[in-house]
Parts: sequence; C-alpha cells; structure tokens
Amino acid sequence: MGVQARRKPDKRTESHGAPAQPESCRGNRRLAREWKTVTAMLEIHCRDHHGGPPCAECQELVRYVSVRLDRCRFGEDKPTCARCPVHCYQRERREQIKAVMRHAGPRMMWEHPWLSLMHLVDGWFRKVVPAPGIGQ
Repeated sequence: MGVQARRKPDKRTESHGAPAQPESCRGNRRLAREWKTVTAMLEIHCRDHHGGPPCAECQELVRYVSVRLDRCRFGEDKPTCARCPVHCYQRERREQIKAVMRHAGPRMMWEHPWLSLMHLVDGWFRKVVPAPGIGQ
C-alpha cells in the first residue's frame, strides 16, 4: 500500500468551506484569537441546531464575520463587539450572531475553555475607544 498524498487546503477556505482567517487577523494574536472564538461558536451552534458541520447558512455568516473583522475601523485596537461603540453588523446579521452567541457562549467554557477565558479577559481589559470621526 502506498502513502496517500494529503490534499492542500484552498488558500481561501478552511474546513467545511468556511473562509480562511481574515487578512487583518494575520500577525495580530488578539484578532486571530477572536476569529478562532467566533468560528468555534458558529461550529457549536450549527452542530447543535443543524446537525452537523457548518451548513450553507452558517458558512455565509462566517464569511460575513470575516468581512466585518477585515474592515473594522479600529484595526488592532478593536474592542470586543459587546463593548464596541460602532455596531457594524446589519440588523439581521446582528440578530443571527446574537443567537449564535447566546447558544454557544455557555458551551464554549466546556469545549474551548482557553478561548472563553481570553475572550472574557479581552472584554474586561480592552478600553472602549471612541469611533474614529465621532465626537471630534
């Protein structure tokens, strides 16, 4: 028997067709960790509600989150979404991600304790920065 060649993942996608880590997260440990946290939450939510790996709807939400992280006006100084003065998500997407977080948040402590702890720490110690162009 021969050795099977491993297929290299497409640069644009990771497992299950989800987009790769946004450009803004590369080289920034905190943003990369935030990306890991939100994708882990989406995987938990989809597994529990849709019965398997991320479905098309959840993959679309992951892509939307990727774009939002990439285009965040705060860049490396981005606070956690709950403490952000600018809510950049469309109303429908905001409601979707809130539902994901309500469901997956409590489960994250068991499945991804380090990501959960670091997300809490980021929320406690990140300063709320005024949005650029607001109040100036």
